[in-house]
Amino acid sequence: MRTFTTLDEVAAAAGTDIGTSEWLTVDQARIDAFADATLDHQWIHVDVAAAGEGPFGSTIAHGFLTLSLLPHFASEVFAFETPGARLNYGLEKVRFPSPVPVDSRLRSHVRFGEVRDLPAGKQLVVEHTVEIEGQDKPACVAAHVVLLLA
Repeated sequence: MRTFTTLDEVAAAAGTDIGTSEWLTVDQARIDAFADATLDHQWIHVDVAAAGEGPFGSTIAHGFLTLSLLPHFASEVFAFETPGARLNYGLEKVRFPSPVPVDSRLRSHVRFGEVRDLPAGKQLVVEHTVEIEGQDKPACVAAHVVLLLA
């Protein structure tokens, strides 16, 4: 776990690998809870019998479920103890190269990308590559933009 206490420390880490989160299992209960929260009950995610006969041989996690795990993964890799607020500004790029079969284990490799100076602080791009245990292609590649206010 890396802890950043100043905006200068964050800026100095631009372009570097920060670390890798712990593994997290995506089970059917998590998939069903996400479906309930988002009202996305597509059969490929929640109908175990139909999905078993489908293209992946089981249910798969929603892509947005994988994306929604980024804050959790990040919290296992780094922390900001900078003086100002930290705000989610959005995403620059998101791709889902590989589906996440039920009961897969995921973890994120985290890298700090570009750090931009703003009048109110810094804008940081946190690059995530979410790995599926035992697979070559990642589940998700995303560039998350965070505002760090002074």
